[in-house]
Amino acid sequence: MKYVVALLAGVMPMVPAVILFVNRRRKPEELARKTVLGLSALNLVILFAMVGLVMAGLAVPDLAEASGLYQAPTPSGPDPLAAIGAGIAVGVGALGAGIAVGNVGSAAVGAIAEKPEIFGRVLIFVGLAEGVAIYGLIIAFIILG
Repeated sequence: MKYVVALLAGVMPMVPAVILFVNRRRKPEELARKTVLGLSALNLVILFAMVGLVMAGLAVPDLAEASGLYQAPTPSGPDPLAAIGAGIAVGVGALGAGIAVGNVGSAAVGAIAEKPEIFGRVLIFVGLAEGVAIYGLIIAFIILG
């Protein structure tokens, strides 16, 4: 199961490029709109899956422990300040990424409206802005590790 998740995580960044390649004949504005809506729907599906896993772990902890989804606390106990620090790293990283994607995305839509052939380059800039959230997640793993 963890290999499937790792494979999907590795393939996710390639989704916009594949959509762009498959739909070369469509208008870039229409393609950008459909790509954003599709990825938003995918994010909602992942959100509901994660919320379901958390609720299952809270509702039936014995079953979650038996399935290997539950991490038992160590004898000394987890460091609560490390968990708070990791949460802050992820939260601030996601907040910064949201602000960056909002600014870059609005500029990108304006640039695509004037010059549709720069769609691929603009998509790279939006992806770079999203990388800020990944950096926060990496820092959280370092703190917890």
